[in-house]
Amino acid sequence: MKNILIIARKEVREGLRNRWVLATTLLLAALSLTLSFLGSAPTGNVGVSQLDVVIVSLSSLTIFLVPLIALLLSHDAIVGEMERGTMLLLLSYPVSRNQVILGKFAGHLSILAFATLFGYGAAAAALAATGTEIDTANWSAFVTMLFSSVLLGAVFIAIGYLVSARVRERSTAGGVAIGIWLFFVLIYDMALLGALVASGGHALPSGLLDALLLLNPTDAYRMLNLGSGEAGALSGLGGVAEHTGLNATILVGALFGWVVLPLLLAAASFSRREL
Repeated sequence: MKNILIIARKEVREGLRNRWVLATTLLLAALSLTLSFLGSAPTGNVGVSQLDVVIVSLSSLTIFLVPLIALLLSHDAIVGEMERGTMLLLLSYPVSRNQVILGKFAGHLSILAFATLFGYGAAAAALAATGTEIDTANWSAFVTMLFSSVLLGAVFIAIGYLVSARVRERSTAGGVAIGIWLFFVLIYDMALLGALVASGGHALPSGLLDALLLLNPTDAYRMLNLGSGEAGALSGLGGVAEHTGLNATILVGALFGWVVLPLLLAAASFSRREL
Protein backbone atom coordinates (compact mmCIF):
# COMPACT_ATOMS: atom_id res chain seq x y z
CA MET A 1 0.00 0.00 0.00
CA LYS A 2 2.87 2.36 0.80
CA ASN A 3 4.40 1.87 -2.67
CA ILE A 4 1.05 2.60 -4.31
CA LEU A 5 0.71 5.87 -2.38
CA ILE A 6 4.27 6.87 -3.26
CA ILE A 7 3.62 6.34 -6.98
CA ALA A 8 0.27 8.15 -6.71
CA ARG A 9 2.02 11.11 -5.06
CA LYS A 10 4.57 11.12 -7.90
CA GLU A 11 1.80 11.31 -10.50
CA VAL A 12 0.08 14.16 -8.66
CA ARG A 13 3.37 16.08 -8.43
CA GLU A 14 3.94 15.61 -12.15
CA GLY A 15 0.39 16.78 -12.79
CA LEU A 16 1.06 19.92 -10.77
CA ARG A 17 4.35 20.52 -12.52
CA ASN A 18 2.81 20.04 -15.97
CA ARG A 19 -0.15 22.29 -15.06
CA TRP A 20 -2.64 19.43 -15.62
CA VAL A 21 -4.37 20.02 -12.30
CA LEU A 22 -4.67 23.77 -12.80
CA ALA A 23 -5.74 23.52 -16.44
CA THR A 24 -8.46 20.91 -15.92
CA THR A 25 -9.79 22.61 -12.79
CA LEU A 26 -10.03 26.03 -14.42
CA LEU A 27 -11.57 24.57 -17.58
CA LEU A 28 -14.28 22.65 -15.73
CA ALA A 29 -14.98 25.57 -13.38
CA ALA A 30 -15.27 28.08 -16.21
CA LEU A 31 -17.56 25.89 -18.28
CA SER A 32 -19.73 24.88 -15.33
CA LEU A 33 -20.20 28.47 -14.19
CA THR A 34 -21.05 29.56 -17.73
CA LEU A 35 -23.58 26.76 -18.15
CA SER A 36 -25.05 27.46 -14.72
CA PHE A 37 -25.86 31.11 -15.28
CA LEU A 38 -26.66 31.03 -18.98
CA GLY A 39 -28.50 27.71 -18.96
CA SER A 40 -30.60 28.45 -15.89
CA ALA A 41 -31.83 31.83 -17.09
CA PRO A 42 -35.24 30.62 -18.37
CA THR A 43 -36.03 28.34 -15.44
CA GLY A 44 -38.43 30.79 -13.89
CA ASN A 45 -40.63 30.50 -16.98
CA VAL A 46 -40.79 26.70 -17.01
CA GLY A 47 -41.12 26.12 -13.29
CA VAL A 48 -38.10 23.90 -12.67
CA SER A 49 -35.23 24.18 -10.23
CA GLN A 50 -32.13 25.98 -11.42
CA LEU A 51 -29.99 23.18 -9.98
CA ASP A 52 -31.89 20.61 -12.09
CA VAL A 53 -30.98 22.58 -15.20
CA VAL A 54 -27.37 22.74 -14.00
CA ILE A 55 -27.35 18.95 -13.50
CA VAL A 56 -28.61 18.37 -17.04
CA SER A 57 -26.10 20.84 -18.48
CA LEU A 58 -23.12 19.51 -16.53
CA SER A 59 -24.03 15.88 -17.23
CA SER A 60 -24.08 16.63 -20.97
CA LEU A 61 -20.74 18.44 -20.63
CA THR A 62 -19.27 15.54 -18.67
CA ILE A 63 -20.11 12.97 -21.33
CA PHE A 64 -17.99 14.83 -23.86
CA LEU A 65 -15.24 16.40 -21.77
CA VAL A 66 -14.37 14.13 -18.82
CA PRO A 67 -13.63 11.00 -20.93
CA LEU A 68 -11.37 13.09 -23.17
CA ILE A 69 -9.47 14.56 -20.21
CA ALA A 70 -9.13 11.09 -18.64
CA LEU A 71 -7.73 9.60 -21.85
CA LEU A 72 -5.30 12.48 -22.30
CA LEU A 73 -4.07 11.91 -18.75
CA SER A 74 -3.62 8.16 -19.05
CA HIS A 75 -2.96 7.13 -22.65
CA ASP A 76 0.85 7.38 -22.33
CA ALA A 77 1.15 6.45 -18.65
CA ILE A 78 2.98 3.22 -19.46
CA VAL A 79 4.24 3.44 -23.02
CA GLY A 80 5.42 7.02 -22.44
CA GLU A 81 7.59 6.05 -19.48
CA MET A 82 8.95 3.11 -21.44
CA GLU A 83 9.97 5.38 -24.32
CA ARG A 84 11.65 7.82 -21.92
CA GLY A 85 13.39 4.99 -20.05
CA THR A 86 11.95 5.99 -16.69
CA MET A 87 9.87 2.82 -16.33
CA LEU A 88 13.02 0.69 -16.12
CA LEU A 89 14.31 2.98 -13.37
CA LEU A 90 10.99 2.84 -11.52
CA LEU A 91 10.91 -0.97 -11.59
CA SER A 92 14.48 -1.16 -10.28
CA TYR A 93 12.98 -0.23 -6.91
CA PRO A 94 11.14 -2.85 -4.80
CA VAL A 95 7.80 -2.22 -6.49
CA SER A 96 5.67 -4.62 -8.54
CA ARG A 97 4.10 -3.87 -11.89
CA ASN A 98 0.62 -4.17 -10.39
CA GLN A 99 1.57 -1.56 -7.80
CA VAL A 100 2.75 0.73 -10.61
CA ILE A 101 -0.63 0.42 -12.34
CA LEU A 102 -2.61 1.00 -9.14
CA GLY A 103 -0.40 3.88 -8.02
CA LYS A 104 -0.67 5.66 -11.35
CA PHE A 105 -4.41 5.07 -11.37
CA ALA A 106 -4.80 6.53 -7.88
CA GLY A 107 -2.72 9.57 -8.82
CA HIS A 108 -4.52 10.32 -12.07
CA LEU A 109 -7.91 9.72 -10.49
CA SER A 110 -7.00 12.16 -7.69
CA ILE A 111 -6.19 14.83 -10.28
CA LEU A 112 -9.44 14.29 -12.15
CA ALA A 113 -11.52 14.03 -8.97
CA PHE A 114 -10.13 17.31 -7.60
CA ALA A 115 -10.76 19.12 -10.88
CA THR A 116 -14.30 17.74 -11.15
CA LEU A 117 -15.34 18.33 -7.55
CA PHE A 118 -13.88 21.83 -7.41
CA GLY A 119 -14.98 22.85 -10.91
CA TYR A 120 -18.54 21.57 -10.67
CA GLY A 121 -18.84 22.46 -7.00
CA ALA A 122 -18.15 26.06 -7.92
CA ALA A 123 -21.34 26.10 -9.99
CA ALA A 124 -23.50 24.84 -7.11
CA ALA A 125 -21.81 27.21 -4.66
CA ALA A 126 -22.44 30.15 -6.99
CA LEU A 127 -26.13 29.27 -7.27
CA ALA A 128 -26.43 28.91 -3.50
CA ALA A 129 -24.69 32.27 -3.02
CA THR A 130 -27.30 33.99 -5.20
CA GLY A 131 -30.04 32.83 -2.83
CA THR A 132 -31.48 30.19 -5.14
CA GLU A 133 -33.82 27.82 -3.33
CA ILE A 134 -32.44 24.28 -3.53
CA ASP A 135 -34.19 21.40 -1.80
CA THR A 136 -32.73 18.14 -0.51
CA ALA A 137 -33.72 16.14 -3.59
CA ASN A 138 -31.87 18.58 -5.84
CA TRP A 139 -28.73 18.37 -3.70
CA SER A 140 -28.94 14.57 -3.72
CA ALA A 141 -29.14 14.52 -7.51
CA PHE A 142 -26.20 16.93 -7.74
CA VAL A 143 -24.03 14.80 -5.43
CA THR A 144 -24.93 11.73 -7.50
CA MET A 145 -23.85 13.60 -10.62
CA LEU A 146 -20.53 14.57 -9.02
CA PHE A 147 -19.80 11.03 -7.84
CA SER A 148 -20.73 9.43 -11.15
CA SER A 149 -18.71 12.03 -13.10
CA VAL A 150 -15.59 11.02 -11.19
CA LEU A 151 -16.51 7.36 -11.74
CA LEU A 152 -16.88 7.95 -15.49
CA GLY A 153 -13.45 9.56 -15.47
CA ALA A 154 -12.07 6.48 -13.68
CA VAL A 155 -13.51 4.29 -16.44
CA PHE A 156 -11.64 6.14 -19.17
CA ILE A 157 -8.44 6.37 -17.13
CA ALA A 158 -8.53 2.57 -16.88
CA ILE A 159 -9.22 2.26 -20.61
CA GLY A 160 -6.31 4.61 -21.27
CA TYR A 161 -4.01 2.34 -19.26
CA LEU A 162 -5.15 -0.67 -21.27
CA VAL A 163 -4.28 1.17 -24.48
CA SER A 164 -0.94 2.31 -23.04
CA ALA A 165 -0.03 -1.23 -21.97
CA ARG A 166 -0.84 -2.73 -25.37
CA VAL A 167 0.77 -0.36 -27.86
CA ARG A 168 4.45 0.24 -28.59
CA GLU A 169 4.56 3.98 -29.32
CA ARG A 170 3.11 7.09 -27.68
CA SER A 171 1.79 8.38 -31.00
CA THR A 172 -0.13 5.16 -31.53
CA ALA A 173 -1.55 5.38 -28.02
CA GLY A 174 -2.75 8.93 -28.70
CA GLY A 175 -4.47 7.95 -31.93
CA VAL A 176 -6.15 4.92 -30.37
CA ALA A 177 -7.30 7.00 -27.39
CA ILE A 178 -8.96 9.57 -29.65
CA GLY A 179 -10.60 6.75 -31.61
CA ILE A 180 -11.97 5.25 -28.38
CA TRP A 181 -13.34 8.63 -27.33
CA LEU A 182 -15.05 9.10 -30.68
CA PHE A 183 -16.51 5.59 -30.56
CA PHE A 184 -18.01 5.74 -27.08
CA VAL A 185 -19.10 9.39 -27.11
CA LEU A 186 -20.35 9.80 -30.69
CA ILE A 187 -20.31 6.76 -32.95
CA TYR A 188 -21.92 4.23 -30.60
CA ASP A 189 -24.97 6.36 -29.89
CA MET A 190 -25.35 7.23 -33.57
CA ALA A 191 -25.33 3.51 -34.40
CA LEU A 192 -27.83 2.82 -31.61
CA LEU A 193 -30.09 5.59 -32.91
CA GLY A 194 -29.79 4.13 -36.39
CA ALA A 195 -30.86 0.74 -35.07
CA LEU A 196 -33.89 2.30 -33.40
CA VAL A 197 -34.84 4.08 -36.63
CA ALA A 198 -34.33 0.88 -38.62
CA SER A 199 -36.73 -0.94 -36.29
CA GLY A 200 -39.52 1.08 -37.88
CA GLY A 201 -40.89 2.53 -34.64
CA HIS A 202 -41.00 -0.82 -32.84
CA ALA A 203 -39.38 -0.72 -29.42
CA LEU A 204 -36.34 -2.94 -28.88
CA PRO A 205 -36.80 -5.79 -26.41
CA SER A 206 -36.13 -4.49 -22.89
CA GLY A 207 -33.28 -6.92 -22.23
CA LEU A 208 -31.53 -6.02 -25.48
CA LEU A 209 -31.89 -2.29 -24.86
CA ASP A 210 -30.53 -2.69 -21.32
CA ALA A 211 -27.51 -4.61 -22.61
CA LEU A 212 -26.80 -2.06 -25.35
CA LEU A 213 -26.93 0.80 -22.85
CA LEU A 214 -24.64 -0.98 -20.37
CA LEU A 215 -22.10 -1.77 -23.10
CA ASN A 216 -21.30 1.94 -23.30
CA PRO A 217 -20.13 3.59 -20.05
CA THR A 218 -21.25 7.02 -21.24
CA ASP A 219 -24.77 5.70 -21.78
CA ALA A 220 -24.78 4.15 -18.29
CA TYR A 221 -23.72 7.56 -16.94
CA ARG A 222 -26.36 9.32 -19.02
CA MET A 223 -29.14 7.04 -17.78
CA LEU A 224 -27.99 7.39 -14.16
CA ASN A 225 -28.13 11.18 -14.19
CA LEU A 226 -30.66 12.03 -16.89
CA GLY A 227 -33.08 9.13 -16.80
CA SER A 228 -35.29 10.05 -13.86
CA GLY A 229 -36.82 12.93 -11.92
CA GLU A 230 -36.84 16.51 -13.20
CA ALA A 231 -33.58 15.86 -15.06
CA GLY A 232 -35.27 13.05 -16.98
CA ALA A 233 -38.08 15.38 -18.03
CA LEU A 234 -35.68 18.14 -19.05
CA SER A 235 -33.34 15.86 -20.99
CA GLY A 236 -36.01 13.76 -22.65
CA LEU A 237 -34.49 10.51 -21.42
CA GLY A 238 -37.26 9.83 -18.93
CA GLY A 239 -39.26 8.06 -21.63
CA VAL A 240 -36.30 5.84 -22.52
CA ALA A 241 -35.78 4.96 -18.86
CA GLU A 242 -39.39 3.78 -18.62
CA HIS A 243 -38.68 1.08 -21.22
CA THR A 244 -35.62 -0.31 -19.44
CA GLY A 245 -35.11 -2.36 -16.32
CA LEU A 246 -32.07 -0.37 -15.25
CA ASN A 247 -31.91 1.22 -11.82
CA ALA A 248 -29.22 3.24 -10.05
CA THR A 249 -27.63 0.15 -8.47
CA ILE A 250 -27.24 -1.61 -11.81
CA LEU A 251 -25.89 1.50 -13.53
CA VAL A 252 -23.33 2.25 -10.81
CA GLY A 253 -22.32 -1.42 -10.76
CA ALA A 254 -21.83 -1.33 -14.53
CA LEU A 255 -19.57 1.73 -14.23
CA PHE A 256 -17.51 0.02 -11.53
CA GLY A 257 -17.24 -3.01 -13.80
CA TRP A 258 -15.99 -0.76 -16.58
CA VAL A 259 -13.23 0.42 -14.21
CA VAL A 260 -12.16 -3.00 -12.92
CA LEU A 261 -12.07 -4.96 -16.19
CA PRO A 262 -9.78 -2.60 -18.18
CA LEU A 263 -7.49 -2.25 -15.14
CA LEU A 264 -7.18 -6.04 -14.86
CA LEU A 265 -6.48 -6.36 -18.59
CA ALA A 266 -3.95 -3.51 -18.43
CA ALA A 267 -2.17 -5.15 -15.49
CA ALA A 268 -2.08 -8.49 -17.33
CA SER A 269 -0.68 -6.88 -20.49
CA PHE A 270 1.90 -4.89 -18.54
CA SER A 271 3.07 -7.96 -16.60
CA ARG A 272 3.81 -9.81 -19.86
CA ARG A 273 5.49 -6.89 -21.56
CA GLU A 274 9.26 -6.73 -21.96
CA LEU A 275 10.96 -3.48 -21.02
